[in-house]
Order: sequence, then structure tokens, then C-alpha cells
Amino acid sequence: MIKIIDNFLNKITMYRLVFYELFFLLFVAGVLGYFGMLPYNPLALAFSVAFIFAICWLVNKIFAQMFNVPSNPESVWITAFILALIIMPTSSFLDMHFLPLAFWASASAIASKYILAIRGKHLFNPTAMGVAVTSLVLGLSANWWIGTPIMIPFVLLGGLLVVRKIHRFDLMWAFIGTFVVGIVFSNFARGSGLIHLLSQSLFYAPAFFFATVMLTEPATMPPTRVLRIFYGMLVGLLFLPNFNIAGFYFTPELALIAGNLFSYIVSPKYKLMLRLKKIIRLSPDVYEFAFATNRTISFKPGQFMEWTLAHEHADSRSVRRYFTLASSPTEREVKVGVKFYAPASTFKKALISMGEGESLVASQLSGDFTLPRNKKKKLVFIAGGIGVTPFRSMIKYLLDKRERRSITLLYANKTPADVVYSNIFTMAERDLGIKTIYAFTDKNAQLPYGAVSIIDAETIRREVPDYFDRLFYISGPQGMVTAFKETLLEMNIPRSQIKTDYFPGFA
Repeated sequence: MIKIIDNFLNKITMYRLVFYELFFLLFVAGVLGYFGMLPYNPLALAFSVAFIFAICWLVNKIFAQMFNVPSNPESVWITAFILALIIMPTSSFLDMHFLPLAFWASASAIASKYILAIRGKHLFNPTAMGVAVTSLVLGLSANWWIGTPIMIPFVLLGGLLVVRKIHRFDLMWAFIGTFVVGIVFSNFARGSGLIHLLSQSLFYAPAFFFATVMLTEPATMPPTRVLRIFYGMLVGLLFLPNFNIAGFYFTPELALIAGNLFSYIVSPKYKLMLRLKKIIRLSPDVYEFAFATNRTISFKPGQFMEWTLAHEHADSRSVRRYFTLASSPTEREVKVGVKFYAPASTFKKALISMGEGESLVASQLSGDFTLPRNKKKKLVFIAGGIGVTPFRSMIKYLLDKRERRSITLLYANKTPADVVYSNIFTMAERDLGIKTIYAFTDKNAQLPYGAVSIIDAETIRREVPDYFDRLFYISGPQGMVTAFKETLLEMNIPRSQIKTDYFPGFA
């Protein structure tokens, strides 16, 4: 069952998955309302969704033209759906509580993405900002009606899929853990019933929806694991119903905005306009895209970014992708290596059809899959196919810095024709002593001198005799990464010495 779920998740982008989840929650709410299990008429709910989306779409259209930037229609849908799930549906077509609240919250949410932005990147979760502004200025508040017991199973079903897709359980548990510990502490301080207090806080509040949908927005969370954990803990603390600072109590949206501000302070965001310089075919189905950037980009070798390429008739994988930077921080061009599977997505078709000088947007620099600070630490890189891109970035960086480290690269492909960046690895072996072992899994492949047919425990023991003293990095398709991790654990390699790449480029 887990394998089936992972196969599904690998074929869909995070944003499209969130879109489906939110649509599913609204559909369920409509059905429950029809049977009287929720106090919201399905027709009224449908009107609320349509009204909120119309305002979001119109405001986004206006601001996109004013700021002359590409708009993302999927983002508009997601913002509208979230607002519809936290703003109480209209009681009538002339509900004078719903109409101004929905109008101004929707308009403020979309406007904040353009106005409250630095270097083209918005600072705050748009939905949180929209309802916060409306509450503070007009005194009209969202009631977060999604936080009702009957909706919890459906919220968890979709939310956990999203968290699994983006590998952010650390963030979710940091938030939930802090929230629960805070509730327990509050119970001792107030002397109230713990079970009752926990049930009220978890099942009659939007904690699970907040943790899996709102908190996990990639654009406003910190880029590294340690900072994400602090982020989750901070927002979890501010989310507590009785927590206050000098008598000021935080609403859910204000807790998230405060967390977003922390995220920006510890990891400033920016958006790059990249102009295509050239496309190079590296293998039968792998191409390298080299871009010129409008500003200097500072990153660590092995990190990835989100790439947005607006195009018509986008398929279920949408207009955004995550690709690891194949270039080194020492290079002037920004490079990515992209593998083209058949049938290619509309995104990749648009990418390969780009002409010289055409642009796309890169943002959300993230990732912990980077070189250790200790330069004396011995390393093993295990790569499968296009999963070699972070290692290309790292090794090119070491070459340019003339920095010697004890590294063995184990690089698996189907055939020798599928190998990419071999010139970099050959140079690294000559100049830095970095050892590369190629593996080719096709039984009919002619094995070059020194190559092997499979990378397994025996190969690792033979090629890396001191393997127990090394830190292992694994990058490639999720199935390959999981299999190698299990192999290393069976070899008694401690988990602390195994670093796996969340490589979203395969999604």
C-alpha cells in the first residue's frame, strides 16, 4: 500500500496535490452539509467558493499586469480554496458578514504576494495575511470552520499525503509536539482536565489543517531542517490558545505571520529571473540548461530551487518544478541537468522548447544535502542517473577551490551512454584524487575497465574498505535511495552516517 501511495505521489507535484486535497475537503464538506452533518448548505458553500475565487482571480490579474510578472493560476486556486475552508460560508446571497470579509480577505491575500515582497518573493503566507488584515482593520474574523471533529479524518488523509510528498514530517511534528506540550503544561497550570483540554484543542481547532497545509507552504518556510524545526516550534507556541505576550493573544493567522517573519530573518528569500543561454545534450535523454542570472546567487553545493515556467495547457504536474543546482557557486552560469522521461510533461516540453534569451523564474533555495563542514571527514557519494547533479555541483566546487577531500563516487546508470558529467569526475580524480566507480545495470552493456554491473554491499566493501568510517550521501530516484539506505543499515552503518537527498526533480 505504501509503495502504491509513493508511486502516486512521485507522479504529481506538491502544488497539484494540495489543490486536489483542498478540492476534496470542500467536496466532503458539501456532502456532509447536504446530509445535515455540517451546518453549511452545499449551495451556500459553492457560492462562497465561487465568490472568493472570483475576487482572488481578478485581483491577481490586476497585480500581475501592474507588476509585469508571470502569474500562477494554480496558486490562485489554492489561496481561494484555503480561504473558503476557514471563512464561514455565507448564510445568504446578501450575507453582510460574509461578503465584506470574503472580499477583503481575498483581495488582501493576493495583494500581499505582490506588495509585501522583497526581491520578488512574498514574505508572508498570503491566506494568513489576508484574514489577519481583515481582522485587524475591519474587525471581521475567519472562524476556521475546517477545525471540526467530523472533518479531522479527511484533513489528516490529505494532509499527511502532502507532508509525505514534501518530506516535512520534521516541521509538522515540531509544531504538533510544541502545541501538545503547551496544552499539557497549561493543564497543570490551570488544573483542568487534560483529556478534555487536548480533545478541545486538537479536534475543535484547525491544528491538523494548519500543520499540514498552512505551515508547510514552501515559499515562507526556512530552507534547512534545523531552522524548520525551530520555525515549527515557534509557530506551535504562538498557536496555543492561552499564550500571550503582554496581554496580546495570537490568532492562528498571526502565529503563522510571526513564524514567516522569523523565517525571513534567518533565511532571506529572493526570486531570480533567469535567461537561457544554451541547452546541451549530455546523454540520449538528459539535457543541461545554462542560464544567466539578473543578480548574484549565493548557495551551497547540493541545494535545490523551485523553477517556474508559465505555459499554456499545463498538465497535472503544473508549471513548477524543483531541480537541484548542477552548477557550483564558483560558476557564473546557473545550471540544471534534466532527465526527460516519455511521455514528457508539459513543463519539460516547454523547457526544451525555450529559445536563447527566454526567461523563467527560480526561487526557494533550499536543502541540507551539502558538504560537511569538517573537511577531513571521509565521504561516499552514491548516485543513480540524474541524481548525480548535486555531486557534480559539489565536485566542481572542490575543483575550483582546489580543496582536497577523501571522496569515493559510486555512480549507477543503465548503460555507459547514460553517464553525464564524466569530464568533471575525470578531472577530479586527476587533480584531487576523488575516486569514481561506474556501475551499469543493463546486462547487455559492455563494461569499461574498472566498471561494475551493480552497486551492492560487496561492491562497497571492496571499493571502500574503510566504509565504516565514512559519511554516505545517496541521491537518485526515491526507490533507489530507499534501497541503498537499507543496504547500508544492513552493513551496520549508523543512521547518523547516512544522508539522503530529497530530490524533488523526479516529481
